[in-house]
Amino acid sequence: MQSAHNGVLRAFGQWTTLGWWPPVGWWPDAARDLLTITPDATPASATFVLPPSAESVHSSRSFAMGTLTGWGLPELNENMELIVSELATNALRHGLSLGDPARAAERRPERDSRIEEIRLSLVRRGNLVTCAIADPGATGPVLRYPGPLEPGGLGLHIVESLSARWGWSPLPPYGKIVWAVLAAQTAQCRPSDPPGTPELTR
Repeated sequence: MQSAHNGVLRAFGQWTTLGWWPPVGWWPDAARDLLTITPDATPASATFVLPPSAESVHSSRSFAMGTLTGWGLPELNENMELIVSELATNALRHGLSLGDPARAAERRPERDSRIEEIRLSLVRRGNLVTCAIADPGATGPVLRYPGPLEPGGLGLHIVESLSARWGWSPLPPYGKIVWAVLAAQTAQCRPSDPPGTPELTR
């Protein structure tokens, strides 16, 4: 229900969208107080690189649903699906300028293609799961209050209403992470799961 903007990533300020994957132990600074609920929880994470196309929103939802099911947290699927859809769409539309052909045409082809990547990461700590999306856009998300006849503009309000906390953090010298924390009512790791799984590596 609360939003926050980390002024800087204090512990990982050297990371950019070119190389950002959730480091071991990463959690949004502005949501660390939530960890008092499960202070000894073993972390787990999984990351998916979104193709630069609108179809990747569906793929990102499938990735998130599969990851939560594997972690034994299917109760978060419905809310996570809505949050991933909104944040992934925003990242593609604004972070990569896919919704603005003029801006997309300005991107220099000689730039390292990895700079144009969007990464969706899910990070679990006990019954808490952070959805974090890193994109190369410099502008942070802003809650809008559209008029009654104005289409759209309510996506971030949905994120705010479904999450325990949400916000964004810059990735200097370019890029940002937009994140949202969801909390399950109960969370038990399956006995067959070793601590910290699943973990996708580069």
